Amino acid sequence: MRNQYLRILAIVIFLYACGSVSAPEAITEDSLEYYPPTPQKISKSEFRELFRNAKGFYDTTLLRTGFNGGFLVAKGGNIVYEAYNGMARLNTTDTIKPNTPFHIASTSKTFTSAAVLYLVDKKQLSLNDSIQTFFPGFPYKNISVKTLLSQRSGLPNYMNAMEESGWDRKKIATNNDVLQFFMKGEAKLYYPSGTRFNYSNTNFVLLALIIEKVTGKSYASFLKEIFFTPLQMIDTYVYTHADSARATPSYRWNGVMEGYTWMDETVGDKNIYSTPRDLLKWDQSLYSHQILSAAIKDSAFKPYSFEKPGIHNYGLGWRMYTLPQNKTIVYHNGWWHGNNSCFYRVTSDSLTIIVLGNKMNQNIYRVKPLIEKLTDLRFSYDDE
Repeated sequence: MRNQYLRILAIVIFLYACGSVSAPEAITEDSLEYYPPTPQKISKSEFRELFRNAKGFYDTTLLRTGFNGGFLVAKGGNIVYEAYNGMARLNTTDTIKPNTPFHIASTSKTFTSAAVLYLVDKKQLSLNDSIQTFFPGFPYKNISVKTLLSQRSGLPNYMNAMEESGWDRKKIATNNDVLQFFMKGEAKLYYPSGTRFNYSNTNFVLLALIIEKVTGKSYASFLKEIFFTPLQMIDTYVYTHADSARATPSYRWNGVMEGYTWMDETVGDKNIYSTPRDLLKWDQSLYSHQILSAAIKDSAFKPYSFEKPGIHNYGLGWRMYTLPQNKTIVYHNGWWHGNNSCFYRVTSDSLTIIVLGNKMNQNIYRVKPLIEKLTDLRFSYDDE
């Protein structure tokens, strides 16, 4: 009897010991590096009003004009209206779904900017670092990380400059090809660096290279590691040539598929594929300080160009409207081939508007009247 008791006691101690060892592993597996903010409560009456106006915009401005894509409006993190229409591949049964990734074109710049600012937060580079720190011998002077981010470098758009120089259109250009082209110093600056705003995709191609130089990782893997995976953006990725078979194609307004060009594999300026729901996760992450500090985000959402009066401006990778009462709307549209993207953050009202499409439709960008219906903000159209 005594021996049986000792055996039972030994088994109990063994099981308890096993449990005490395995518990920390369970906690580790259950932990998250990022926790999304809790959605704000909205009243039933406010929800209905938001829903009615968002649906009205979708039905009239988008749906009646041949919209092919996804549309989402959220308030305080709550989706108040969401709709999808059309085919991911025209003339097939491949309907557009919430998890259909679209090429978000220049809206990709918001991620490039955030990746650079993440490295600034981590003291791995500085906004004031010269581009020559990363690319010794770069022939253009007074260009810093900050002037690249704020679109004030003066560098011409590589797409135009390389074509004008006789680039072989049969050769697909890489980011390094763009760098080597400018290392020759043959392209003329539009303006002296730091003196004027000039929107140029070149800036963000170079920033993607800086990210790779500093981290020792590819642009695609770094963004996946610090943004897409922690934020559970499961349908978002940076395009590489290996994705050519799965990538959602784009179309002209008349339904003709857009062809592949020599400019289709550069990253940093474009080539992120995402969904409205994933971009909402991206939007919500920017309300917390878990990915980027408050100070570094403030620098991104601050205007830097004042050569022209008006409500338009540019921060660090974000376009913006500076409205009365110190209210700012930060946004970034995108266009590439037949892909259209529209991503608006009305932070004063915790309002998010996302429109993505893969068939050319200019109406995707006409969201300002919708913002006026959903908020008390008003635009000065004389400044357009």
